Amino acid sequence: MTDAITQISSRLAYENRWLRLREDKVRRLDGSEGIYSVLERAEFAVICAVQDGEIYLVEQFRYPIGQRVWEMPMGTWEWQDVEPLALAAAELREETGLIAGSLREIGHVWQAAGYSSQGGRVFFATDLTMGESEREVEEQDMVLGRFKIADFERMIRDGVIRDAITISAFAQARLLGLL
Repeated sequence: MTDAITQISSRLAYENRWLRLREDKVRRLDGSEGIYSVLERAEFAVICAVQDGEIYLVEQFRYPIGQRVWEMPMGTWEWQDVEPLALAAAELREETGLIAGSLREIGHVWQAAGYSSQGGRVFFATDLTMGESEREVEEQDMVLGRFKIADFERMIRDGVIRDAITISAFAQARLLGLL
């Protein structure tokens, strides 16, 4: 099957150390032309960290939506070339202080495929030991929480947890029978 949209040309509209915004001139399946904006970011890791029937989450203020949000530990390292497993272990330790005795990749998610090329790998972490967090300055308001799985599910049902990546990663772990 032919791609529904093909790129005619592309220009970099904006770039900083975390992202690039590209504007592409495109041709649709019917031959009409248009513009497509694409946000590019480095691949991220999201970690479903579970111990003794409880899941670890972090809460932080998310400026774009003006709210504090509970979510799984996750992050990216700008445009550095890093092994996904190393990224996951480092993000888990940085945000929570947790060190995983077992850390394995269980899936992949797209951040927002309608406007971004960014994807992320989902990891499942167990056999956890607590150390010191190493949060970045942007994470100084971060709070660590530990929730029973049933309470976590209730938080999703009640709209307390609305982060799509967190919900997706949890669904992957649940459907794989890990929870």
